Amino acid sequence: MRFRFSQLADELSSSRLLPIGAAGAVLLFLFAVQLLGTATDAAAPLLEQVFLRVVVGDASALGLSWSGAYALANGSVVAALALSLFTVGIVSAPQLFLMVAGSRLGAAAIVVFIGALDYFQKERYSLQKSVSMGLLTFLLTLSIYLPVTVFGYLALPYLGDPFRAASRGWTVGIQPLGFFDPLTATITNAIGPVLSFLVAVGVLFGSLKLFDRILANVDTATLRKRFFSRLQRTWVSFAIGLLVTGVTTSVAFSLGVIVPLYNRGYVEREELIPYVLGANIGTLIDTLVVAVVLESAVGTAVVLELLAIATLLTLGALLVHDTYSRVIVAIDERLLEDRRVFLAFVLFLLVVPLALLLVPLAVS
Repeated sequence: MRFRFSQLADELSSSRLLPIGAAGAVLLFLFAVQLLGTATDAAAPLLEQVFLRVVVGDASALGLSWSGAYALANGSVVAALALSLFTVGIVSAPQLFLMVAGSRLGAAAIVVFIGALDYFQKERYSLQKSVSMGLLTFLLTLSIYLPVTVFGYLALPYLGDPFRAASRGWTVGIQPLGFFDPLTATITNAIGPVLSFLVAVGVLFGSLKLFDRILANVDTATLRKRFFSRLQRTWVSFAIGLLVTGVTTSVAFSLGVIVPLYNRGYVEREELIPYVLGANIGTLIDTLVVAVVLESAVGTAVVLELLAIATLLTLGALLVHDTYSRVIVAIDERLLEDRRVFLAFVLFLLVVPLALLLVPLAVS
């Protein structure tokens, strides 16, 4: 009988096996993190040569992670890769900050992808309308994380020490990934560090996809009734987005479950804005967990700084929610109504990260 990943995910998604499936996905994620660390350590000289060829300066590090989040449709994988490269000294602290920030700037690609899938399944409205939530998510993400990226990068030399002091002692007390050491060492020795690195990336990506697949079969009707019906209140909407994304460590789930409701008009755009802002904060939690598990004190401080600045700016936007929401809605309506503006925005999303990545190479 032919084994299929999707069949396994569906079986694990049943109400009886859901806890087992979720635990298995978490274990697979932790194994992938450890294998990635082992392979990165073994392949450090080669990875450093490749990285230095591709990344010329800090700006190109931002472009690489931003583009990588598009390609993988998963910012968490890109952030975990950046932390792994940082632990072996290939990536500097400023580059790590920019790469984690870039993983957030490109993370909304998954929402666009889900909207496109919804369009092809229903075809009740235009493709432009079906990806409108993805565009809204990009607008909200850019409005927060572009200034966060600039300010955080410039302030890193001054805020690095305070955040390292604040995160000092942030360890789990044991080495939870040490359990995987014999297996990851055996794999790395057997197939080599390069293949092990690629396998680790694939397993990391697969573990997150498995978790998303399991969550996709959760009783979303109950979730919508209990939680998403309360999105009318700004701070409640923000808290729900933060909670759902933080607990599931999956922005694909927390935002993906809203896409059909938004496309069909069950959720208003103004109600959704605080929810997305909360999800954009919650999605950094799994990156912080990876930094702590890898026992990288500086890496933890860098992620914590990004999280703190993003949280402060988000809270500031919520304090002036009416004004902030009007500006976002006005821009969003222009994108949906004017095809030229829509295409210009899409080109911006594609060209800017590629320019950050490729222009320094051309100059060098």
